[in-house]
Amino acid sequence: MALELKEEGFRLKDVLRVVGIPEATYHYQVKQLKKEDTNKEWKELIHELFKKHEGKYGYRRIHLELRGKGYKINHKKVQRIMKELGLKCIKFTRKSRYKSYKGTVGKVAENRLNRRFNTPIRLQKLVTDITEFKCTGNKKLYLSPILYLYNGEVISYGISNKPTLDFAVKPLNQAIEIIKSKAKYRTTIHSDQGWHYQHIKWVKTLNKNRIFQSMSRKATCADNAAMENFFGIMKQEMYHGEALMSYHELKRKIEKYIYYYNNERIKTKLAGLSPVRYRTQTGQTAA
Repeated sequence: MALELKEEGFRLKDVLRVVGIPEATYHYQVKQLKKEDTNKEWKELIHELFKKHEGKYGYRRIHLELRGKGYKINHKKVQRIMKELGLKCIKFTRKSRYKSYKGTVGKVAENRLNRRFNTPIRLQKLVTDITEFKCTGNKKLYLSPILYLYNGEVISYGISNKPTLDFAVKPLNQAIEIIKSKAKYRTTIHSDQGWHYQHIKWVKTLNKNRIFQSMSRKATCADNAAMENFFGIMKQEMYHGEALMSYHELKRKIEKYIYYYNNERIKTKLAGLSPVRYRTQTGQTAA
């Protein structure tokens, strides 16, 4: 304001007296305005990455991605610049999950995993579950992925408008094809106690292929925390806050997101690499 009034012909001392700004402060601010922004290139890079990942990345992932591209910058500086630019990672509350438990309708397996979600062994531990999404026309979409715990990669998945048995068994058969050709040790597949996983067809398929079955204890989400975490991340990054879509629109969006999650979305615990890049760089094989 003071600068604008001065340019209109008012005496500087009179202007500063009216607006209540000391002359030294005025000259300091003018000097700062004339200074070149030394962080201009960093701001452009950070804003470009934030936009590329649609607001899903906070300063830690932005920093890792910059580092992965060969840039040298302190994570605190990234945090400071993002704060200055008003770039905030989106955070959401999680939606309710699909409940497939119908009591004991078949075999309930022991909990072989016991919350040990890490493994250095190829295809040793997989987890699965089913989640639902609302669509337009009062319809729903169901997603059943199988997650590879070595690197958190989705190695197979099924999408359907009904949570049928075949819908859950199809991605299992896809995963088995990978297991048969790649696994060196017996695989364990962990799930909750949903009726699909107690069903004789599911149990026989695992037994036929010498795969161990593992189940969470009843009403204990933490026993399958790796799968719950994936569902939470996917819904908050891909789906939260958007208007309801048709079944086919949402199906395409989920397929696109799973590709992004596997191939592009970096993880801090994977040394700043995506699941597929981490697997290939460490010599592992999956899909």
